[in-house]
Amino acid sequence: MSKSKLEYIWLDGYHPTQNMRSKTKVEDNFSGKLEDCPIWSFDGSSTKQATGDSSDCLLKPVAIYPDPARKNGYLVMTEVLNPDGTPHVSNGRATIDDDDNDFWFGFEQEYFIMDKKTQLPLGFPVGGYPAPQGLYYCSVGGRNTHGRALVEEHADLCIEAGLNFEGINQEVASGQWEFQLFAKGAKKAGDEIWVARYLLDRLTEKYGYYIEYHPKPLGKEMDWNGSGMHANFSNTVLRTCGDKDTYMKICEAFRPVVAEHIAVYGEFNDQRLTGDHETASINDFSYGVSDRGASIRIPIITVEKGWKGWLEDRRPASNGDPYKIAGRIVKTVKSANIS
Repeated sequence: MSKSKLEYIWLDGYHPTQNMRSKTKVEDNFSGKLEDCPIWSFDGSSTKQATGDSSDCLLKPVAIYPDPARKNGYLVMTEVLNPDGTPHVSNGRATIDDDDNDFWFGFEQEYFIMDKKTQLPLGFPVGGYPAPQGLYYCSVGGRNTHGRALVEEHADLCIEAGLNFEGINQEVASGQWEFQLFAKGAKKAGDEIWVARYLLDRLTEKYGYYIEYHPKPLGKEMDWNGSGMHANFSNTVLRTCGDKDTYMKICEAFRPVVAEHIAVYGEFNDQRLTGDHETASINDFSYGVSDRGASIRIPIITVEKGWKGWLEDRRPASNGDPYKIAGRIVKTVKSANIS
């Protein structure tokens, strides 16, 4: 008889920034298939998802990946359900209207690696600051590059887990990094970002670090870039239309619903979206070709291919929920008045 360790991962009920929770279920002779992952339960009163007198919430498995860091281990991403089987109010994944997987997403997840002892990003001296940003972006060498061992190990884990992991690079601030993931289907894109975050956070336990997803952890007054999670997206229309006017109509569909997007794009994002440091102001909406200071960037390659490609929403913060971000983008694109 073989025994497998299934790590059930879910999002708790904290608002507006949810946290990952997980626990291990040991199964006999497990097949490794999603359909053989049973629905499980947890104490919702300990995660702000239920009251003590009616505490059970359900975990519905929705994606499974091999766990490269555990013997006979699997990572099981789940949705939280109410006892009657309906989606819990905290369940952003269940709100995504993309059952045909027509929408493709490429998320760029930025984050800071923090030292538990100093409570500062790697490379920051206690009581002071490192050299100004400029030489850290895509750097190499011990003077400007901090945390590479963790980042490389995380990349290996993600690839071994079967995530569609596309790249890593150090970002513009000391101790700031980014990884990229691509998926066909908004729900799958969210699944993979959350599992990648889980692997990253768990990995820090052995390094004495922690990951800071706050979009402006050094304070909004500091002259350092914040952390975002740029959302590159397309659907069949964007990938094939070959029409500038169609792109303009889709971009314009975002203008009247700016508040709805910002509401799900991450907590403290007003500290990051100031109009400086390669951001558009949170109070404005703009789009432009190859413009990293716009709300939505139209990639130059999309134009060069005859208006066939994708768009990049640069507003989502690093701590945003990819399920809610993708769900809102899908809804807005579908609302565009195109024939």
